[in-house]
Amino acid sequence: MDLGLRDRVFAVTGATRGLGHATAEALVADGAKVVVTGREQESADAAAARLGAGAVGVGGDNADPGLAGRLVATARERFGRFDGVLVSVGGPPPGFLGDLDDERWRASFESVFLGAVRLARTAAAELGEGGAIGFVLSSSVHEPIPGLTLSNGLRPALAGVAKSLATELGPRGIRVFGVLPGKIATDRIRELHGSGEPDAGGIPLGRLGTPEEFGRVAAFLLSPAASYMTGVMVPVDGGARHGF
Repeated sequence: MDLGLRDRVFAVTGATRGLGHATAEALVADGAKVVVTGREQESADAAAARLGAGAVGVGGDNADPGLAGRLVATARERFGRFDGVLVSVGGPPPGFLGDLDDERWRASFESVFLGAVRLARTAAAELGEGGAIGFVLSSSVHEPIPGLTLSNGLRPALAGVAKSLATELGPRGIRVFGVLPGKIATDRIRELHGSGEPDAGGIPLGRLGTPEEFGRVAAFLLSPAASYMTGVMVPVDGGARHGF
């Protein structure tokens, strides 16, 4: 199946490892070009080098107000066009409400929420018909995860923004969606579980997902092959969510 990605150009944030990097790999494998970000220019350059000639790295945190503009400018300067963005950001620190002071809430809001909104707003102003804006969210959009209070507060809020943007941008032919990973075998999951092995209990497929499985879904959603999908929250969780 041809996804129609050849020579299209996407920005993928948080793409030095994990879900962002796996999505960038899937995009490049299908002929797209990517601008990938990491917090440091060195790590972004290294990620781009692993992806090959169809990739370029830009250093910067999602909380940086200048990052969004640099991504669009780099896409146009290096590859001549800009077709969409996947906003992926590392999860905020774990903790229960009593563990989290105002500063942690502010820092996470800047990076996870406001940074994502800023990236989407900048992309929306630059995209034309056929453009796509995706948010990497979490299964916590539907069901809070114990011990991840920051994520439980911020991810559903971003889902609301995505749904609003889908309605607002639909008449211009721009699609907006969220991808909701469940338990995927990333460094983040391992960090949350300490030295123990992440539990696959409650997952009908009986195992954790792989970043590559997530990346292929995200690449499809960004592609013209998904041209009639917008305003959706797509779970990639092995069937862990039982609701409709």
